[in-house]
Amino acid sequence: MAFETIVKKQIARMKEPTLKCVDMVVEELINVVHRCTTKMSSYPHLQEAVESIVTNRIREQESKTKTQLMLLVDVQLAYMNTNHEDFIGFANAQQGADTSRKERLGNQVIRKGYLTLNNVSMMRGGSKELWFVLTAESLSWFKDEEEREKRYMLPLGGLKIRDGESRLFGKKNVFVLFNSEGRNTYKDYKYLELAAETADEVDSWKASFLRAGVYPERETKENEELEQDTSGSTDPQMERQVETIRNLVESYMRIVDKTQRDVVPKTVIHLIVNELKDFLKTSMLASLYGGYDQNQLMNESPEEAAKREETLRIYKATKDALKILSEVSAGTSYTPTPPPVRDDWIQPDHHPPPHPPSHPPSNPPGGGGGGTNSGPGGMAPSPAHGRRTPVQQRPAPPPPGGRQGPPSRPAPTVPGGGHGFARPPGPPPPSGQQPGGLPPPMVPQRASSPGPEKPSGNFSAFGQQAQQAQQTAQQAQQAAQQAQQAHATYQAARPYIDAAAPYAQAAGKAAKSAADAIFSM
Repeated sequence: MAFETIVKKQIARMKEPTLKCVDMVVEELINVVHRCTTKMSSYPHLQEAVESIVTNRIREQESKTKTQLMLLVDVQLAYMNTNHEDFIGFANAQQGADTSRKERLGNQVIRKGYLTLNNVSMMRGGSKELWFVLTAESLSWFKDEEEREKRYMLPLGGLKIRDGESRLFGKKNVFVLFNSEGRNTYKDYKYLELAAETADEVDSWKASFLRAGVYPERETKENEELEQDTSGSTDPQMERQVETIRNLVESYMRIVDKTQRDVVPKTVIHLIVNELKDFLKTSMLASLYGGYDQNQLMNESPEEAAKREETLRIYKATKDALKILSEVSAGTSYTPTPPPVRDDWIQPDHHPPPHPPSHPPSNPPGGGGGGTNSGPGGMAPSPAHGRRTPVQQRPAPPPPGGRQGPPSRPAPTVPGGGHGFARPPGPPPPSGQQPGGLPPPMVPQRASSPGPEKPSGNFSAFGQQAQQAQQTAQQAQQAAQQAQQAHATYQAARPYIDAAAPYAQAAGKAAKSAADAIFSM
């Protein structure tokens, strides 16, 4: 039987994809095992032992699974269950062949040409040639080949075809369309008689009607072979049988394919994946203890030992670098920068000295030395040759009503006739002064002769400003020295800081790698 032969060939072709499915699962499992054992690369002997044991177990189960699946295919080949509830059956296959052919053709035009409608022409007094169009669903005819005026459209459902014999002039090129159920075919006529010019055209039209699903009458057309039409199509009867067998094979193979798609994954999961999981949980450790030396399995690789020593060295170097940094940080002090000193009150020293007077100054009565007298005992600060003399504060004046002080001291002389005043050391206190008493106030006196211009201003305030400027300069000098010391300390520690930076980075990377390795185990 053609059906059984074709089905067995199709089922036998399922062996190769079934085995391919098992091979793909096994290959993926071996890749997973290899990726997992790389986590044990620190212990190469243990890694090799685990990978070998698991791979051998997978290969054993692969052989069992393939045997089981080949048995399943042989079971399908043993018997064709045509009574399956999903099987289409032989009766439905023939009906499905007609339906599928019509669906495949759709409303496709099968043939066009001129034919003569004999039964109509007999009643109306003459034959009439019309343009006929045959599709997969109907037969239509028009007035002419332009197909503008449609005369009639005849559905093909329930029609049969047989040879006819024309009653006009004894023509033989006639065929008849009639309804197999006895109903009228065309209007009030039980049949429709069509004639062509030649017998070849009649045979070609008959073949076209067969392609459209209009079969010949059984009594006259049984076991008759039809020739191919002008379009080169195959025997319509053979096409119908082939279509029927195709429907049967497709229906049964859908059942087999559905069974294989359901059973093959279940078999692979049960015999390979689940069995391997149980082996890893229960028998893996026993296989390691029974077939290998435990001490040898835990031997560390030389690369891992060198890596550990390098990590320890980096850790020690990082600690030393941090210690140096802490010492430098603890020994370095920072002083805020003092505010800027205002020096706009200082007079420039590049002024030339004034010319001496044309006549010598006269000494006032009671004065001593040449020059202009300031008050008795009072020495006014004045620039002399570009330098300033230190200023001494004057004694406080005596209280009102006190006794008369000693006579005033001589005024300072002007050395070289310069512009500044030089203050000579004062004379000893007078003998009449009581011990512990205050000296009388020194009142400057104007010189009788013209001399250099006297300095003006508060001498006491000037001395205080000079003192403050000197203190500020000392503070600035101390701050500069501290800054120099801090810079020198930083320069001394800079090589250690630069040397410790790579070790600190390497230590951080090593610590991260170690943490990742620990958490991934």
